[in-house]
Amino acid sequence: MDHLNPSKHALTPLVLASKQSPTLNSHSLLHSLTHFICLWLPLALASFSSTSTMASINPIHCFSSTLVLTVVILVFLSPVMATSIGVNYGQIADNLPPPEKVVPLVKSMGATRVKLYDADPHVLKAFANSGVEFIVSLGNEHLSNMKDPAKAQVWVKTNVQAYLPATKITCIAVGNEVLTFNDSSLSDNLLPAMESVYAALVNCNLDKQVSVTTAHSVAILETSYPPSAGAFRRDLVKCITQVLDFHCKTGSPFLINAYPYFAYKADPKQVPLDFVLFQSNQGILDPATNLRYDNMLFAQIDAVHSALASIGYKNVCVQISETGWPSKGDADELGATLDNARKYNCNLIKLVSQKKGTPLKPNNNLNIYVFALFNENLKPGPTSERNYGLFKPDGSPSYPLGFSGINAGGSTNSSSGSSPKAAGSGSSSTPTTWSPQDGSSSSGYMSITSDSGRVLFCWKSLILQLHIIGLVSLLFSQL
Repeated sequence: MDHLNPSKHALTPLVLASKQSPTLNSHSLLHSLTHFICLWLPLALASFSSTSTMASINPIHCFSSTLVLTVVILVFLSPVMATSIGVNYGQIADNLPPPEKVVPLVKSMGATRVKLYDADPHVLKAFANSGVEFIVSLGNEHLSNMKDPAKAQVWVKTNVQAYLPATKITCIAVGNEVLTFNDSSLSDNLLPAMESVYAALVNCNLDKQVSVTTAHSVAILETSYPPSAGAFRRDLVKCITQVLDFHCKTGSPFLINAYPYFAYKADPKQVPLDFVLFQSNQGILDPATNLRYDNMLFAQIDAVHSALASIGYKNVCVQISETGWPSKGDADELGATLDNARKYNCNLIKLVSQKKGTPLKPNNNLNIYVFALFNENLKPGPTSERNYGLFKPDGSPSYPLGFSGINAGGSTNSSSGSSPKAAGSGSSSTPTTWSPQDGSSSSGYMSITSDSGRVLFCWKSLILQLHIIGLVSLLFSQL
């Protein structure tokens, strides 16, 4: 969802995109460890054997020990789950906690990626050495300046290079939903600004670790139903094609902001609520592909894939930079309720945890940035704009999310959609995670349970590991 962009209220629902950020190469790590063990462990065992001569070493036992230890390392270094979620960290508010206290909150919810709408130095410093990956952004107001290569170079050195490698900045989003502002002064500057920023990264030898992209509203689509008929607005095709050529050249992703909420709000009689909330429903069948869709977000994403394919870019990586649901709205904002927001975001996180793609792209992982981390009390517009946050400024959930360790409205891990008690209600049963005023440390950070989609340990995998441990112990006792 675009910060301060009125176009996000277009009737066309928006798709969400997230950069498929690079991660540590665990396969290389495991290969190196295994290589080291197989080459050097036999010598180490020989050197420290209770017998004093190499002749007394049984090579079979030595190899068995090596193999067993390798298996142990593989078991415990291989991830039981690889679920991750991204979150948009907007700051149009005067009551948010300091960034230092946001770090453990982000980590506790299992988020590994954060998207900023600027390059706030306080945030980037606070997240140093946290392992959290960042998309930093250049607002639309900076596009004209960024056309100047010298200014782009200064910006990259000041806002990106200065924080690497401690803070893992992996992407720069240049502008947000520029094309749907229908403002030629913005759209004409978009690609030149992207090219200047990329050239600055090249000059700093950062182009291999930091990509350049821009986020689009799904309203760039002229047709989105059925998904196979997805097509871009004809007046935008030329500009979109130029941006896509840039993506192909640099290997960066195509970002889309998607909000099924707006589709439901615009036409609640025709758009089934269960279909937009990832609830059980009969779904829709695309007559051209015979693919069935049981939620609107997937249909939107595949409409974008189809639109790309129709102009010759079927292999461009589509990612979801924003999606979310407001927990409160004005009288005419149908569907903006706590219960609907809880269902949308909880079901979305569960969906991400399953690591399934869309019907058209089943092998593509869903990397998603939820909008947003906090409610932002100074955002203009309707009430919904100030109520997209997963959390309130005191760190308590806006509604029950399946987190443990923090109560929403005084009830731990509630599955109901009841409204949390308002901050400042005087209820002693509502825990205070932090005080933005005094900066005191938090004692109430949470971890996400499997109910909300981040499975910390699969019990079956745990049992398997215990069996392997027992086997290892037995083998060592026989050596």
